[in-house]
Amino acid sequence: MIKSALKPARKIHKYLGYLLALQIFAWLLGGLVMSAIPLEMVHGKHLANRQLDNPFNALHYTASLDNLKQQVAELTSIEYKHFLHTPIIKLNGNTTAYFDGKTGALFQAPSQTHIEQQAKAHYLGDAKIAHVTFLAEGPREVQYRKNIWQVVFADTVSTTLYLDSDSGQVITVRSTIWRIFDFFWMLHIMDYDERDDFNNPLLISFSATSVLFCISGFVLLLQSPPWRRRRHQPKYN
Repeated sequence: MIKSALKPARKIHKYLGYLLALQIFAWLLGGLVMSAIPLEMVHGKHLANRQLDNPFNALHYTASLDNLKQQVAELTSIEYKHFLHTPIIKLNGNTTAYFDGKTGALFQAPSQTHIEQQAKAHYLGDAKIAHVTFLAEGPREVQYRKNIWQVVFADTVSTTLYLDSDSGQVITVRSTIWRIFDFFWMLHIMDYDERDDFNNPLLISFSATSVLFCISGFVLLLQSPPWRRRRHQPKYN
């Protein structure tokens, strides 16, 4: 009687297993890969510096702040930066503007040659630049930022630096390591589009199905519980 009562549980467990097999494998494999790769390597900290120490001090920023403030409405912050050998003053307000820290003139967007020099200054390896591309809209790995430079180095992990076209500042660092991690992250959270929605319906559905799979497995244990003693068959000489 118990066996007949458990027959539906066996069927449910069987078909849920077929449904979940590949995804559970993807979860396990993704967890292994993501736990094995240090986040420092994923973020490319060993490949390039996102920021460099500012070689300039207050004496080098001789531009009049009073004049610069008048050029940006609703000013919220002032940042002192640099690009190669030029001190830069960044003003944030209803718009963002960059000025030459010495002359106060509006900072001119750097050329491709200067972008290459900037990328090399941030790069920690010794490989040469494979190619440089101006992108009106960047790929997903840089959140589709607009008007940026992509600089790819010819090393084993294709180190890629994305730089802002207006200021020449490094936005982010990507590599093959980051892309592998991102691929398995996509499989893990089952967001095959933007890969950032950890609460998507597909993941929730498969997670709920996995719970049902485990519950049906526990129910099947009632058919032959490990604590039940097996009857020993009599031995005949």
